[in-house]
Amino acid sequence: MNFAKKITMGTLTAVLALSSLSAMAKGDLTTRPTKLPDLVLGTEDNRYELSQKEYELETGKAYKLKIVSSGQTEYALQAPEFFASIFLRKLEAGDMEIKTMTVTELEFEQEAEAEIYFVPLQPGNFEFYAEGLEEKGMEGVFNVK
Repeated sequence: MNFAKKITMGTLTAVLALSSLSAMAKGDLTTRPTKLPDLVLGTEDNRYELSQKEYELETGKAYKLKIVSSGQTEYALQAPEFFASIFLRKLEAGDMEIKTMTVTELEFEQEAEAEIYFVPLQPGNFEFYAEGLEEKGMEGVFNVK
């Protein structure tokens, strides 16, 4: 199955799963997100350092993750399998709120930050990484139970 079909199937699965979870849950799952520790890309001392290498998440629980670029180099944060397995409520970057169903990559060309609001729908261990900088240690994992 090609990547575009996989994303489309993943998005459809995510919407159906969230609908089922919402029907069983009391209230709106997406309005009370748990704030995760910030994911900081690079420091003044080490441009290839990640502040977090691992996140522990639960399916059906809403989260908010702030991703901060130190601006020490360009970072293209990717997590293809993870992004395909979540309900993405919104992205916030600068003074913008972006409503979208999926994301492929968050690219930071300079110092900046973005917040992602989401609900994991599938359990598993999902890698995230800064494209091209994995061998320098810029990779981690979302563990979803």
